[in-house]
Amino acid sequence: MASGAHHRRKECFRYLSATTPPRLLIIPRVQRFLSRQSWRRNSTAPLNYSVTHKRNSKALPLFIITLVTGACAALQPPNAGGPGPSGPPYPVILTEQSQRREAAVLAFNRIAQRSGPVNLTEGYLQPVTATIKSLPADPGTPLYLPKVGSNAEMDEEEAREALRRFINEWRVLIGVNPSQLSLIERVDRPDRTKIALYEQRAFRYPLRGDFGKLQIHFTASRRLLNLASSCIPDAERLQLALAGITPRLTAEDAIKHVRDRGVKYIDSFGNQQTFNVSGSNEINSRELVTYVLPSRLGADSLEIHIAWEVTVSNAPFKAVYADALNDEIIAVR
Repeated sequence: MASGAHHRRKECFRYLSATTPPRLLIIPRVQRFLSRQSWRRNSTAPLNYSVTHKRNSKALPLFIITLVTGACAALQPPNAGGPGPSGPPYPVILTEQSQRREAAVLAFNRIAQRSGPVNLTEGYLQPVTATIKSLPADPGTPLYLPKVGSNAEMDEEEAREALRRFINEWRVLIGVNPSQLSLIERVDRPDRTKIALYEQRAFRYPLRGDFGKLQIHFTASRRLLNLASSCIPDAERLQLALAGITPRLTAEDAIKHVRDRGVKYIDSFGNQQTFNVSGSNEINSRELVTYVLPSRLGADSLEIHIAWEVTVSNAPFKAVYADALNDEIIAVR
């Protein structure tokens, strides 16, 4: 009798260890097994129920331990000593979306006071981002910033408030959350018009390249003359993707790359040149930046890189951008 019970326990252990991964069906089988053992003992010795219950209460943890152990063994990777999982995709890609472009076209038609099936996507919207590239020279009805104050012309404080309201109202066309914009320059031109220049600050590292700028050209009487945005839409989602990427190159690695390999660039005549660093050039790597450039995959997407911004004194360019993961020069400006 004892040998039969031992055999059943052995078979149950064998079943648990052979299941990959362990099934939830094991638990009811274990419970039935314990119930049968309790019934058999009680049928021959009913007065020993409490003893049998205590024995089974000790046996249950044993089966649970076996279950957990079998689960851990079953969930081991096929090659525990092999390489870990690959990192997140890099560079991060922003692709053109028809929904975003359609929303921008609707916003443009509203701001331009136009109606009807007018195709404005190519002439007035940026590729990929679908942000406003420029206003038509003659929009038909003059466009104005929201009115702030009672005077015919706005003072500086009123102008800034009018700009803030305008940006919030046309955020879809501009392509950015207003809280991500910082006013970096206000210019009063000789022709008495005004320019407000904003910079998008939505990423962990400063944004570089031809993106992340908003320019509003207007008059003191609130008339809107032009609007141009190169801001990056969906910045929160893109920054979340970038947050999982860890730079591999240090600032010293970027400097060494520029010093040892030279810099290829395009001169003012459109010709490719190579600049070799000499002892008279001072090289500094100031900071990590977020660099956006057209994707090599096609014209309908942008690549977002993390790069070191390297400056070289006495050079025909201002800065070199070395990818912080791939050890390559991605831009020279």
